[in-house]
Amino acid sequence: MSTRAEAKVGEYKVVSELVDENITLYAKEMDGLYRDFKLVFKGHRYSRPFWLNVTNPTYAPELYYQDIDQDRKKELIIALTKGHGTGVRDEEVYVYRYTNGLIEVLVDHPLAIIYKNTKTKLTTKKAEIIINDKISTVETKSLDPSHLFEDIAFGGILDYAVIDQKLMVRVSAQITPAEFIGDIIIVYEYKDKMYQAKTIEFISHDKMEENPFYGP
Repeated sequence: MSTRAEAKVGEYKVVSELVDENITLYAKEMDGLYRDFKLVFKGHRYSRPFWLNVTNPTYAPELYYQDIDQDRKKELIIALTKGHGTGVRDEEVYVYRYTNGLIEVLVDHPLAIIYKNTKTKLTTKKAEIIINDKISTVETKSLDPSHLFEDIAFGGILDYAVIDQKLMVRVSAQITPAEFIGDIIIVYEYKDKMYQAKTIEFISHDKMEENPFYGP
């Protein structure tokens, strides 16, 4: 993986690269965002004029070149951060396979996966998330009831990563403007010509050691 920002090349900056794989991502800096991306993949150039990424180097584009579908061929995965702030991280992901050129593979949106596979309930006593008949509860008694949302909100943070050669996404679960109770972790698999959820799990913040995004 790479997230390294580099020097200018013409009007473009190198915003991320995998040197050993000969993969480089260029973009122009305009109005506080990187725009008009150029991807150079093993000597071939591809234009992505509508991609966006913030210019903060902490949130530079993430590049992975790994076999995430167990077909013995590597896929190119690019995660872009469109926005960030306190309690906010808005990422989108692109996955490509290579067959005489890069071919984009659809990735099911995590919020669609969550809404189809979870049931939620939020009261002044507890927050409840049900996934595949597994019930997770977090007490809310200590919180000011006037600050509670109507229901648990997902997606303030969307954070993609490739961990152990698996595409994953971390989606925050939030019950007040400042209170997060944990994350939904989705592990993707390649099925029916797209990446869709293989597993979906809620991990509360008091079990951070179980969360692969925070693990060793």
